[in-house]
Amino acid sequence: MGHTNGVNGGGGGEEQEQDGMSVHSPCKPPPSSSSSLHKEQSQVELELRLLEALEIYPPVKLRGIHRHFVLYGLTEYLRRSFNRHFSPSDVLQLLDRFYNLEMLKPDDEETEILNQEEDFSLPQSYFIKESVD
Repeated sequence: MGHTNGVNGGGGGEEQEQDGMSVHSPCKPPPSSSSSLHKEQSQVELELRLLEALEIYPPVKLRGIHRHFVLYGLTEYLRRSFNRHFSPSDVLQLLDRFYNLEMLKPDDEETEILNQEEDFSLPQSYFIKESVD
């Protein structure tokens, strides 16, 4: 009566299953990848916080005169979220994963307009006293 019909045959049964799971199961990461899994999770957390910050500081405002204020706001949001320093280049590198930052760079025409100087003077009506009856 000791017949085998292929179940656990060939001596490879233990190699394929331990505790009801395949040795190659995606549910059990290999021991060497635990640090890379932690890095991946922290990277996902970082990206999520950045996306939350973009609700407050929209990326469209990275183009134009508000660029530096928005970038500062994003760095401060991430700094408070993770209690560590983020440089503007760190934030731009993160943003580059989601947006084409080349499109956000100011045009030469825009730079020229912002650098134009004009004399300012108050209108004459400002200096004329109103007559009181």
